[in-house]
Amino acid sequence: MVTKLSHTSFFVTDQEKAYDFYVNKLGFKVNTDVKMDNGMRWLTLNPPEQPDLEIVLMDASGDGGGMGWDTETQKALKLLLEKGVMGAGVLHAPDCRATYVELKAKGVNITEPQEQFYGIECIVNDGCGNWFSMTQPKEGI
Repeated sequence: MVTKLSHTSFFVTDQEKAYDFYVNKLGFKVNTDVKMDNGMRWLTLNPPEQPDLEIVLMDASGDGGGMGWDTETQKALKLLLEKGVMGAGVLHAPDCRATYVELKAKGVNITEPQEQFYGIECIVNDGCGNWFSMTQPKEGI
């Protein structure tokens, strides 16, 4: 029986730039950062309040993070990332407006907070091909 999700991957155009965004701007913690025998960098991060969830920052600039994909697949993934259209999920923020001000001051590409039926939301771009909804959910949702 499956009991939980332990790892998920974000494909990125540049691991160093992604490291800076997730660690220095969002405050994620580095779990693992090692160079593997095949030359691939295994870089995993944890959201501050989710130490049991590891996010793998997969370098898609070469062969899809060492995944061994064919050239057509590599080009398709790279194109999607270069266009910045990989939507990776929802980031939770207990105070969306305050987090917006903090991230904007750090130079993050982020939209102004908007009221939605589910809460207050901004759209955040990691600069490496992914965008997220950053949401302060309404109480009871």
